[in-house]
Amino acid sequence: MTAPKTDPKVLPPRETDFDIETLIVGAGACGMVAALAAKEAGQEVLVLEADAVASGSTALSAGLIPAAGTRFQKDAGIDDSPEIFAGDIQAKAKDENHQALVDTLARGAGPTIEWLAENYGLPFSLVTDFDYPGHSRRRMHGLPSRSGQELVDCLRKTCEDQGIDIIYKRRVETLLADGRRITGVQANRGDGGSETIGCERLILACNGFGGNRDMVRQYMPEIAGALWFGHEGNRGEAVGWAEALGASTRHLGAYQGHGNVAHPNGILITWAVITEGGFQVNTAGQRFWNEAQGYSEAARHVLAQPGSVAWTIFDARIAGIARQFADFKQAEAQGAIRTADTIENLAEACNLDETTLAETMEALPQTGPDSFGRTFCGQTLEPPYCAVKVTGALFHTQGGLEVSENAQVLATDGSLFPNLYAAGGAACGVSGSADSGYLSGNGLLAAVVLGRRAGLG
Repeated sequence: MTAPKTDPKVLPPRETDFDIETLIVGAGACGMVAALAAKEAGQEVLVLEADAVASGSTALSAGLIPAAGTRFQKDAGIDDSPEIFAGDIQAKAKDENHQALVDTLARGAGPTIEWLAENYGLPFSLVTDFDYPGHSRRRMHGLPSRSGQELVDCLRKTCEDQGIDIIYKRRVETLLADGRRITGVQANRGDGGSETIGCERLILACNGFGGNRDMVRQYMPEIAGALWFGHEGNRGEAVGWAEALGASTRHLGAYQGHGNVAHPNGILITWAVITEGGFQVNTAGQRFWNEAQGYSEAARHVLAQPGSVAWTIFDARIAGIARQFADFKQAEAQGAIRTADTIENLAEACNLDETTLAETMEALPQTGPDSFGRTFCGQTLEPPYCAVKVTGALFHTQGGLEVSENAQVLATDGSLFPNLYAAGGAACGVSGSADSGYLSGNGLLAAVVLGRRAGLG
C-alpha cells in the first residue's frame, strides 16, 4: 500500500488550544518508552498517535531487543559486555557509525531492558537456542510470544497504568518554531479538524519514511520495488521538518530489508531457519548467495532471482525452534510451510527440479566454507524436510535526523536544538549507510534506548 502524501511544515508560533511540558509524536515502542521515562522524571507528558491504536513498526516486528551484560544473560551463563556489543555493531556497519552513539546504545540497552522488567513488569526472557548474524553473543531479549505486537500491547497498558495520556487519531504535520526553539505542533484530527498544542519539549518518535514510495525511490532505489512490510504511517515527516528547520540528517539510504517473508502470505519467517542450518534456493533449485551474511541484505539477493522469489529449505528440528515465534506458527496454520519425507517429494511440493535440488543438498559442505563463503558448522538437514516460498521486503528505514547521545537533534552546523529530540525511526540509527550494516535488532535498540534518553531529557 502507498501511504497518502503528507506536507510537513514548520510555521511561526501561534495561539495554542492547550499546553503540555513534554509532547511526544508517535506511540510505538520508542514513543511509549520515552513517555514512561519522562513521567518517571516528573514531567507532564502527552503522546499523540496518528492511528486509532498504538502499533507502529514495532507491532510488525518480532519485538526482540539486543542488550549486553543483562541479568538474563548471566542467568544463562553468557559472558557479554557493552564493549563487545559495540564492536559487533560497528563491524556489521563497517565502522560507518558515530562511535559515541554506538557506545550510548550498547551501554544503555541492558539497563533499559532491566528497567522495563523491574519497574514495569515486562516479562523479558533471553533467546538462547539460536544465533543471529553478526552477534558474537546471544543477547536478544523478547517477550513470551516473541512478537512485537505483545511488546506494544504491554507498553500501552503500562502507560495507561501510569496515567500517561495517549491521544489517538492525531497526525502531526506542522511544527511551530521560534527560530530553533519548538513552541508546539498542529495536529490533524480524524474528524477533519485540527488542534494546536504548545510544548516545552518535543520528542519525535514518528518513525521513518518507508511508506513514502517517492522518498524510497529517491534515497534507496535498489529496494523501491520491494514489498513494503512496515507500517503505513511511516511517511517521512521528520525528514521534511529537518529540511525546513535546518536540522542535520544522515544515512538516508540506510534501511532494514528482509529476505524471508512468506509469499504470497506476507508473514515474516524467522531467520533462525537459516542460522540453524537452512539455506535458500531460487526457482531453479540452486543456491545463489551466502545466507549467513544477514536477513537485511537477503532482500536484495532474493529480489534479484527469477520472479523475485526463493525457497527457504530447512528441516523439522529447525521448525521446532522457529515455533517460539507467533509468526511462524501463523505461517504453518496458513499452509505456507511445505513438508516432505524425501528431497524428491519436497521438490515436487515446491515445483522445483528434483535433480537440481538434490545436487544442491549434496553440495552443502560438512566443514569449511562453501563456494559462497558460508560455513555450515556441521549442521546437516535431516528428514522430514521443510520449505517456504519467500520474497524480499523493506521493513523500515535506518537513516534520519542526526542526534546527540541524549537524542537531542543536531543542526546542520553541529549545534543543538534546545528542545527538540528524535529517536527510533525518526533518528539516524547505527546501521551504516545501506542495508548490509543492519545488525539484528538495531531498530528496536535505537527505539528503546534513545527513547528513554529523550524522555529523561
